[in-house]
Amino acid sequence: MPKLSLCMIVKNEEANLAKCLESVKDVVDEMIVMDTGSTDRTVDIAQEFGAKVPFFTWCDNFSTARNEALKFVTGDWVLVLDADETLERKIVPQIKEIMNNEDALVINFIRHEIGAAQSPYSLVSRLFRSHPKLYFTRPYHSLIDDSATQLMKVEPHWKVIDLPAIGMLHYGYQAEFIKSLNKYERARKAMEGFWQKHPHDPYVCSKLGALYLQIGQTEKGLKLLKQGIKANTADFNVIYELHYSLGNAYTKQQKIEQAVKHYQKAIAQPIIDPLKLGAYNNLGGLLQAIGDLQNAKKAYEVTIKIDPNFSTGYYNLGMLLKGMGNLPEAVKHYQKAISINPEYAEAYQNLGVVFFKLGYLAESQAAFKEAITLHEAQNPEQAEKLRSGLNELGMLPN
Repeated sequence: MPKLSLCMIVKNEEANLAKCLESVKDVVDEMIVMDTGSTDRTVDIAQEFGAKVPFFTWCDNFSTARNEALKFVTGDWVLVLDADETLERKIVPQIKEIMNNEDALVINFIRHEIGAAQSPYSLVSRLFRSHPKLYFTRPYHSLIDDSATQLMKVEPHWKVIDLPAIGMLHYGYQAEFIKSLNKYERARKAMEGFWQKHPHDPYVCSKLGALYLQIGQTEKGLKLLKQGIKANTADFNVIYELHYSLGNAYTKQQKIEQAVKHYQKAIAQPIIDPLKLGAYNNLGGLLQAIGDLQNAKKAYEVTIKIDPNFSTGYYNLGMLLKGMGNLPEAVKHYQKAISINPEYAEAYQNLGVVFFKLGYLAESQAAFKEAITLHEAQNPEQAEKLRSGLNELGMLPN
């Protein structure tokens, strides 16, 4: 059996690291956890799991750091995780089987983005053969894909294999993590530096363009996303991301027809269905907004067919059915969303509204009470707004 090495770079990850290492401790043959300047218990935790912990002075370049960590690897295969990620143990038999394939070079995982309601899945190349010509590129969003592409041009027998099952869980999109990190500013600086040297690279156009949208610089984002598509050199996954982000940009500008077109182009890409959830979901929202309720319903139904645990899809169907006057079916969909995500405050709130319209006052009060409790933890302003509205109606829950 090929030897498997975990290879990580970390800094001040005492809150996350144990959970990450616990997920792989019986899977990997060695752990390389390179520290880049921790001042907390990160190093101690890594050593408690038996990891080798070399030190590297951080230089604002993720690829440089990851490549330095690779120098300590002795295994035949390399698994790369971040501290806020865990390996999904169910896929271990599958990856072991693929690692025995002599032509396998890279294994791509579906990564579940916990807390990213709009696009809950991504495809990541985090398991690859230890090969002297495989290395990381790009200072931010570092990846081995560029070097793998170059290697396969010279040695065409190598294969990149997409694993169709969820292979990793990523917790970095949860609000508390994003809030605690200067994530956007750091990402922007790193990607802008790379983009200035590679202005027509579709991958960086996609990532930096999407980041500009997130920080409110829509026109700059649009320019880069269009530039990425115009380059005409991207793979299907990057083309999807470019069209998806353009759909988001035009939605912000209320240019509905253009947004719909780009979501449809994103959906048309020949990539695995879980990666298309965001486009289907956002397309449904746009169609609902312009009154095309039947096609909106179809788009939402596709999301829950792709992923029966997509709570946002059930919630959106509930909202659509409520608007169509089908209150009993709306109740079922809100309840399904809540069963998947028990902390779904908006689902409880709208369930309360529907119960009230149906005349089920006790059930309505119970749903509103739970919504207020959840909002107080997640969004105190919304909790107060709901409490005030219920007070005016004379039905504030006890």
